[in-house]
Amino acid sequence: MAKITLHRIKTIKDYHRFMGLPAPEHPLISVVHLDSIKNLPVKDSVNMVFDFYSISLKRSPNAKMKYGQQEYDFDEGVMFFISPGQVFGIEVEKNEELRHSGWLLLIHPDFLWHTSLAKNIKQYEYFDYSVNEALFLSEKEETTITGIIRNVEQEYHSNIDQFSQNVIIAQLELLLTYAERFYRRQFITRKIANHKILDRLEAILTEYFNSDDLSRKGLPTVQYVAEMLTISPNYLSELLKVLTGRSTRDHIHEKLMEKAKEKLSATDMSVSEIAYELGFEHPQSFSKLFKTKTNLSPLEFRQSFN
Repeated sequence: MAKITLHRIKTIKDYHRFMGLPAPEHPLISVVHLDSIKNLPVKDSVNMVFDFYSISLKRSPNAKMKYGQQEYDFDEGVMFFISPGQVFGIEVEKNEELRHSGWLLLIHPDFLWHTSLAKNIKQYEYFDYSVNEALFLSEKEETTITGIIRNVEQEYHSNIDQFSQNVIIAQLELLLTYAERFYRRQFITRKIANHKILDRLEAILTEYFNSDDLSRKGLPTVQYVAEMLTISPNYLSELLKVLTGRSTRDHIHEKLMEKAKEKLSATDMSVSEIAYELGFEHPQSFSKLFKTKTNLSPLEFRQSFN
């Protein structure tokens, strides 16, 4: 098994040095053209963690990228987004030099200080997606994104003045907005794969609600469902919102209401007994949620049904 070493890269200058590149022209933002990196300083496998943001479009025909437990072949050009502190890995085929193309945009959080993006960048949830949830761009979309990257690069290559940071921030906001649009498109166009996720979600919830896990552990959490689907929670929620208009939590509650209505209509169990069997510690919490979802109390539903 290949030896894996973790490298923490604290600054953009450190990244350039680690990769054998010339010092960056700007200490807080840099566009790296990946074909300028001839091979990794470490053979076989390397895990890395940055203290800055990374946005990239990569093609690596002889390397695998790994994030968490997910592995992905970057034979085609795809984008992915990594926020500070996330660990990712690169594994190169044995006895080969790394061959890849594309670009890597590095942004230190200090560059965003006192700008609109300092806070707003956290709203772009795809920074928390796994690498297997990368963004697949059409040729037209790639041209749009690459054009923005060229604008960023051109701006910090030119003489820095009082407007430079604002110009770059505007370009970054445009890039992130386009990425969000393209992710929404991807949720819709990759119908077969996404509807398989919906089918698996339904099967996981049905199995959970039909087992004794519900009474022992309570309602399944969004994190639990995402782990069962091997998808990051944010990606799952955004996918479900686009396809169904409802969040993961909404789907869990919908399945809960189905089970509650079944017990209210087909058994003589008291509301308290049903609440406990459905994993609620306090019957009042169950009754409140039921009324929120159905506009009827559990007893009113039972009476109306009968």
